[in-house]
Amino acid sequence: MPVPTIDRRALLGSASLALVGTGSAVRPAQAAPETKTEAKADPKPVPPEVTRILARYVVGARYADLPEAVRREGIRTLLNWVGVAIGGSHHETLDVAVSALKPFSGPPQAGLFGRPERFDIMNAAFLNGVASHIFDYDDTHLKTVIHPAGPVASAILAYAEMNPVSGADFLNALVLGVETECRIGNAVYPNHYDVGWHITGTAGVFGAAAATGKLMGLSEQQMVWALGLAASQPVGLRESFGSMNKSFNPGRAASNGLFAAILAAKNYTSSDGMIEAKRGWANTISTKQDYREITEGLGTRYEAALNTYKPFACGIVMHPAIDGAVQLRNENHLTADAIERVDMKVHPLVLELTGKTAPRTGLEGKFSIYHAVAVALVEGAGGEKQFSDRAVNDPAIAALRARVKPVVDPAIRPEQVELTVVLKDGRSLPRRIEHALGSVERPMSDAALETKFTDLADGILPEAQVRRVMDLCWRIAELPNAGDVARAGVQA
Repeated sequence: MPVPTIDRRALLGSASLALVGTGSAVRPAQAAPETKTEAKADPKPVPPEVTRILARYVVGARYADLPEAVRREGIRTLLNWVGVAIGGSHHETLDVAVSALKPFSGPPQAGLFGRPERFDIMNAAFLNGVASHIFDYDDTHLKTVIHPAGPVASAILAYAEMNPVSGADFLNALVLGVETECRIGNAVYPNHYDVGWHITGTAGVFGAAAATGKLMGLSEQQMVWALGLAASQPVGLRESFGSMNKSFNPGRAASNGLFAAILAAKNYTSSDGMIEAKRGWANTISTKQDYREITEGLGTRYEAALNTYKPFACGIVMHPAIDGAVQLRNENHLTADAIERVDMKVHPLVLELTGKTAPRTGLEGKFSIYHAVAVALVEGAGGEKQFSDRAVNDPAIAALRARVKPVVDPAIRPEQVELTVVLKDGRSLPRRIEHALGSVERPMSDAALETKFTDLADGILPEAQVRRVMDLCWRIAELPNAGDVARAGVQA
């Protein structure tokens, strides 16, 4: 049975949320030339044992320690992730990847959601991670725009098929993995993201390593090494957005993290300070390092409880505009031929990330604010069907797209939009969105998550099988073997 929707604000207090970063990467100031009488000082002393503090927490954290609300959000995270993995399972992107990797796969240790093939756990983790991100419909930690479940769930479900673990242990590992990657992401965001890294891949690998290592029962020192090996494998650049390469990133983060934990379990060593050292991960790939985000409040403040789920199958930055367009369309029974133009005030990153004016494919449409608003006004939705090749090339949608007029307004926050639909009869219909549907302030309900799941699985799995997979996700903490979720979700 579905668990009740939780009040995450009541658990955590007010959270400062941003849909995408607004800052720019800051270049370090150039040091003055050193004189003979001056001693060269290190402006950034190495903080104490950040990697070890995190490793110690992950190793010691028990399922019984998790607040009930955090457990419930972990369950919702799993349900949403399984749905999007099934939904993406037959996309061309995954067909290509399966075809390319099948000749090189090892023993058939784990399955693929929505497909009949079986792969070794490394490749299964990669492929399920790819599938879950293809539609850009996966969960999102809004403070960092990390998609947390892709790297973590992909790794530990593959592991759980080969090495049975209880559902409670699995859920604990999932939450700890999400917590790990989001805390590390907080420490470097937004500078790390602004310079061009795809933070889901670069931070996600830590979550996959921590979660897998937890299930493997790593010691504190082995977990330090697992995190260190993860730090050596950052993957993902924002230049990949709009191509198959984008979904490669969480998939590779999953397999890289799994790889790190497996090596560490056999005492494959790494530096003990790979996150925080002067030439470690954070200092190498970001101009911002706030290590308090990693170490403070462990076990009392949960980033995993701030995870959110998308009602629209595209980047978070477009969600306020889609939400506003759908509301106006449904309230006023709008048709495309009645609309003169659509005026919008948006945050600067909306046009930076989604400024494609004439997308040619559904994948490109996910990076077009013009298409997103037009299709929302025409079809009253923003699901995967609205970001298909069919929708992008629909004449009515394409014509309306040309009449969508976004302008950058620095006063608009990332989670906001001001949208006005101007009609041909002279009327203007304004709408301001403060927080879009799917945000922490307006979360998707359990029933809405199930509807999203069933829509994604439609035509891939039979209805009865879809119901069984969802029920197993809701009951994950009670299952003797978490791998049952993965086995139930494959195509016969």
